[in-house]
Amino acid sequence: MIHTNLCDIVGIKYPIFQGGMAHISDAVLAAAVSNAGGLGIVSAASGNVEKIEEQIDLAFSLTDKPFGVNVMLMGENIDEIAALLARKKVAVVTTGAGSAGKYIPMWKESGIKVIPVVPSAAFAKLAERAGADAVIAEGGESGGHVGEMTTMALVPQVCDAVSIPVIAAGGIADGRGVAASLMLGACGVQIGTRFLAALECGISRTYKEKVLTANDTATVVTGRRLGHPVRSIKTAFSRNYAKLEYTDIPNDELEALAVGTLRAAVVDGDEKKGCFLAGQISGLVNKEQSAKEIIEEIFCETETILNGAKQWVK
Repeated sequence: MIHTNLCDIVGIKYPIFQGGMAHISDAVLAAAVSNAGGLGIVSAASGNVEKIEEQIDLAFSLTDKPFGVNVMLMGENIDEIAALLARKKVAVVTTGAGSAGKYIPMWKESGIKVIPVVPSAAFAKLAERAGADAVIAEGGESGGHVGEMTTMALVPQVCDAVSIPVIAAGGIADGRGVAASLMLGACGVQIGTRFLAALECGISRTYKEKVLTANDTATVVTGRRLGHPVRSIKTAFSRNYAKLEYTDIPNDELEALAVGTLRAAVVDGDEKKGCFLAGQISGLVNKEQSAKEIIEEIFCETETILNGAKQWVK
């Protein structure tokens, strides 16, 4: 079995985190992943403190295994959400879109492991200095908000830059991706897109089918002009948005066009108005499985690849 120091730090069987996908990663999916031996993560992206607390309580009722909560630090009600997480004593907090330094002491006093998502070695160093327990080095192949560096280039440079554990993310969906990540120096992986096809993932049927039928060129990055690029599946909405970025439309109007589009995809399955966030690895996701089946298949593949590595190199 693949066991790394990440398993010991977080208290999980397999070194895999489920991505904290906004409006997607709920208590049901997180609990299923945690029960299967990974670390399930509940998204706090809604900013609604009461609903976040409800999801955390539901996750506690569905699993006795560790789970985490993902917080976007530039979102709404962050101070209240941070205090809630400390009070609830969730096992792990992963963070994005800002520095967690302000909240790390409070979270660590509650016994929480703090693991920021970083797009560069410089941000990884800042996180380490602030007291982070590990970092998630996420490449631009991932779905949702993305950075410029690829996972292959980013992960080894982050591993060289910090002494804390590094988790690889972006473009990973099977045992080959996990094996490659471990060889790059990571102690585990975070996966989002493949869990969109989990039976416990409650996205619209339209969303799920778009992922299951995607190919290697099915995604596009929009929003670069606004300074916060996002990767999603090519649809009428995303193609039109990409074209508008090269027109003289005012930035505030361009930004307004994206409001509510993720909900339109997740809840309504609206192909015309929805923004279906997914990573470049979507082309490898072609079947629905339980979270348990996904995790066990991935790590069975990983073991087979690593055990047979010598046959490829003489």
